[in-house]
Amino acid sequence: MQESIFKEYLDIKSIFKKNRDVLRPSYIPEKLLHRDEHIDQIASILASALRGDQPSNILIFGKTGTGKTATVKYLGKEIKKATDTLPTPLKDVRYIYINCEIVDTQYGVLQNIGNRFIEDFNERIPPTGWSTERVYNILWEKIDQSPKVVVVVLDEIDRFVYKSGDDTLYHLTKINDDLKNAKVSLIGISNDLKFTELLDPRVRSRLSDEKIVFPPYDADQLKDILRQRAEIAFEDGVIEEGVISLCAAVEAHEHGDARRALDLLRVAAELAERSKEEQINENHVIRAKNKIELDCVIEAVRTLPIQSKLVLMSILIGEENGNHKQMTGDVYSTYRTLARKASKGILTQRRVADLISELDMMGLVSARVKSFGRGGRTKVITVSVPLLETRQVLEKDPMLEPVKGIKLKTQSTLEL
Repeated sequence: MQESIFKEYLDIKSIFKKNRDVLRPSYIPEKLLHRDEHIDQIASILASALRGDQPSNILIFGKTGTGKTATVKYLGKEIKKATDTLPTPLKDVRYIYINCEIVDTQYGVLQNIGNRFIEDFNERIPPTGWSTERVYNILWEKIDQSPKVVVVVLDEIDRFVYKSGDDTLYHLTKINDDLKNAKVSLIGISNDLKFTELLDPRVRSRLSDEKIVFPPYDADQLKDILRQRAEIAFEDGVIEEGVISLCAAVEAHEHGDARRALDLLRVAAELAERSKEEQINENHVIRAKNKIELDCVIEAVRTLPIQSKLVLMSILIGEENGNHKQMTGDVYSTYRTLARKASKGILTQRRVADLISELDMMGLVSARVKSFGRGGRTKVITVSVPLLETRQVLEKDPMLEPVKGIKLKTQSTLEL
């Protein structure tokens, strides 16, 4: 019998001492480093829940990888630990975490909360089919059956508001007006400081009782976090001197993002493991950085809306044809041809210009405005991602099947 193709890799001695998930953002250590002040601030607010009172609502802001999610999950564990030692009358504190990047509809959020209080599977709120009002009424009824304090964490709350509006937040922020036995408090986590501008003033005032901002980590703080995880993940001597400093320096310089720093160290370790090397060195970190950046590009491209994909493909085709400084008009001309072939509605040139700006913000293209005096202004567009890999990702979308492999002749714009 032929040996499994995986045997060669399964026989490799693992470079990890324990589960490599220790280096993933989802792992919550026993102690969160460099977030004591924020933990204490949120704990002082939530302490009232352990006394049976309603805590203030909290909005937590900060860039990705600044410890917001880890902190609220850590506090959830601490609340559970505390309730196990409290007298029975004050014991029922429910801490519910919802990732709004996954549960991103009004119905879905209310259903998710409501089903936490329904033990009989046959009585649970179905994934679809009920009116939002009916789901809310069931949720309210089940929560209010006994005295309790419910803390609902809505992570990525800005994405939820942008997609589904603020009706659900309105219901949840005013639910205490209807409850007689229970109390509900909300914690919202967001990367976007401006999303509250979209909220109804009544929702904004109720939701923003307390605001807490998490700053990015600096290089020294990232080093401490990486060392803490590395001590759990690896045997002594596995990491060469300078590896952790390099990982911390790279991410502190660019983002101050602990998630990316942990991913960088984990991928560097995995690359060393696949190469059958027993130590992680700085070369592995550099290779891991390049791999992660490419993976980020692929994920960003894969999740683009179809019209943005058509615009990006138009820019790629122009680049492939030697037009390295395309104007908006060049891109629009190619886009119209692709949209027709893909049987998609053709947007206006102004809207396509907006989509180009969005691609620029994501780092997929560079679009700088160039002035021609009385001739007006336009954007000069260049590609910021690998051509071949990006086009391959785009062509995996079934909706772009009609334009797969298409090669168009585009006219290069002369630089003035």
